[in-house]
Amino acid sequence: MITLDDVSFTYPGSAEPTLSGLSLDLIKGEVFGLLGPSGSGKSTTQRLAMGLLRGFSGKATVFGDAVGKVSRDFYNRIGVSFELPTLYMRLTALENLNLYASLYSGTTLKPMDLLARVGLEGDANKRVSAFSKGMKMRLNLCRALINDPDLLFLDEPTTGQDPARARKTRDLIRELNSAGKTIFLTTHNMAEADEICHRVGFLVEGRADVIDTPAVLKKRHGENILQVVTRSQKGERQVQRFPMTGLGENDAFLSMVKAGGVETMHSLEASLDDVFIKVAGGTDA
Repeated sequence: MITLDDVSFTYPGSAEPTLSGLSLDLIKGEVFGLLGPSGSGKSTTQRLAMGLLRGFSGKATVFGDAVGKVSRDFYNRIGVSFELPTLYMRLTALENLNLYASLYSGTTLKPMDLLARVGLEGDANKRVSAFSKGMKMRLNLCRALINDPDLLFLDEPTTGQDPARARKTRDLIRELNSAGKTIFLTTHNMAEADEICHRVGFLVEGRADVIDTPAVLKKRHGENILQVVTRSQKGERQVQRFPMTGLGENDAFLSMVKAGGVETMHSLEASLDDVFIKVAGGTDA
């Protein structure tokens, strides 16, 4: 769906490149998360793939076509939800969606159906200037979906949303993916990336040399250790660790289990936060 091969890009007036030999492939039908510290080039990568940046070196294709030579039809096939909502504040939510729908040459979705999917149907006739940040982000997602795109670019899609609403947004992203849409996501929320992304890549110093599924990355950067917390009859709490290899034949572990008093037992796999800190150096803000 998207191929970047040895792509480098430097903003005019900048002494250092934002992207430096970046290579990655986005597979049709997947949710791909691009992660990295603030200013690492995540949004730049998305904008380049959207055909909004010129003057880069290397090869960049979307839908099999070179980014610099995309036709107008290209923009009928993509949807974009920027981190900062691109909406008309003096218009209502419904007026915004009707306006954006008029810009596309193909069939568009019904605005009220989209508003209902993000819980904004009751605010359809309210001016966007009265919306909270989270409401604007939900409307921004509707705007990105109005043309029923094949490829969706999402930049921090749950910004400003409370945990319950953010979960509904993640559920919607999964629904869209199940319907066949390819999704290119950037986020600072590692738990979110872990939950909804098939693969993630870490953008560091303009490159993405670490790309894999969250499960593989967590296992690679974690410890192959089982931690067990027990409580004695006197109420004393004890933490013990055992190698996972040969656990079923570990006499100390088996004796502890037979003795009872086990409160918790879990493997010490890394979280995606841990992977981020190891790979990106913990420089994010």
